[in-house]
Amino acid sequence: MEQIFNGKVAIVTGAAFGIGKATAIALAARGASVVVADWIDDQSTVNEIKKTGGTASFFRCDVSKEDQIKALVKHALTSYGRLDIAVNNAGIEGDNGMSHECTVENWNKTIGVNLTGVWLCMKHEISEMLKQGSGTIVNIASIAGLVGFTGLPAYVASKHGVVGLTKTAALEYAKQGIRVNAICPGVIRTAMVDRVTGKDKVAEKAFADMEPIGRFGEPEEVAESIVWLCSPASSFVTGAAIAVDGGWIAA
Repeated sequence: MEQIFNGKVAIVTGAAFGIGKATAIALAARGASVVVADWIDDQSTVNEIKKTGGTASFFRCDVSKEDQIKALVKHALTSYGRLDIAVNNAGIEGDNGMSHECTVENWNKTIGVNLTGVWLCMKHEISEMLKQGSGTIVNIASIAGLVGFTGLPAYVASKHGVVGLTKTAALEYAKQGIRVNAICPGVIRTAMVDRVTGKDKVAEKAFADMEPIGRFGEPEEVAESIVWLCSPASSFVTGAAIAVDGGWIAA
């Protein structure tokens, strides 16, 4: 595999599982030194990267806490000396319920992780990238950041916010060597989707049937899109919110 990220350092949040894990592994396979961040103390991603000769370290972090984000970025700098790539992937789905049923607690928690967390990550990642005059950030939104879904008001609002935040930051730093984009995954085979479907085969089939491509996406398919956005191949792309969704929002 071409080592396009040799000498580069990446942070991937929410990287213990799912899309984050697949992304961390994909970046490391192409030469990046990767800081694997998650609020769950799980070393499996790091172990998998090291098993194949890659470079990675784990840092436990709740992205809704600014002091922990500061410590995460400091860990990357102390461990590897720089920060070139940030994939802000950590997120939660929150509780199901119509808008009038959504509790303040659910709203605050979902917005706190999914939107405030992305902003806090960007705030401290960009501060370091500005010092070196370059960097690439990919925020993980959702197709729920492009269209509405009933029963998930906080989640949908948070993901729309991520898209708006991405576009704003892209414009702010376009002339300073920093690109900022968002990926909007569709229904991907992850633990989050398992929680939504309860692993019920009928529910899974219903979701798959809504995908024009006729199946769930795989985390590795999303990871490849993220890798492209982090690479020089996408050097003229910034401020984009790219759906990786099997055609869901095109239908």
